Amino acid sequence: MFKKIVIAAALMVAVAGSASAHREGKNAKITPVFDHVIPNLPGKGMRGLLGECGPGGYSPSHTHAKSSFIYATVVEGEIRSQKNGGEERVFKVGENFIENAGDHHGSSANGSDTKPAKLIAVFVVDTETELAIRNK
Repeated sequence: MFKKIVIAAALMVAVAGSASAHREGKNAKITPVFDHVIPNLPGKGMRGLLGECGPGGYSPSHTHAKSSFIYATVVEGEIRSQKNGGEERVFKVGENFIENAGDHHGSSANGSDTKPAKLIAVFVVDTETELAIRNK
């Protein structure tokens, strides 16, 4: 299950590049920090991830699990994000954002080509669920 968490979470951190390069991702690392069942919500769990993105790094285009609700906070640098075909936005240290079930990330990237970026993402999701699916 941790392998699924790491692979799926790697899809959510980082920077925008060309369309073909963006499918592969670059210079991004995900570290699971917790994974717990929520006792009073049968079938639901909470997973925490540290997403680190080096300068110029990005994650591939991906769609979040249909059961997920995500709360993320930028803890270092800047994260550039675009979801569901909307406007791209840059989030700075201390800023946070939410993502809903089935949201599609067209762009998820470090906002800088010279400085690293980090975020903490907390997922509330059905247990035993992949957190994201890479788009092709």
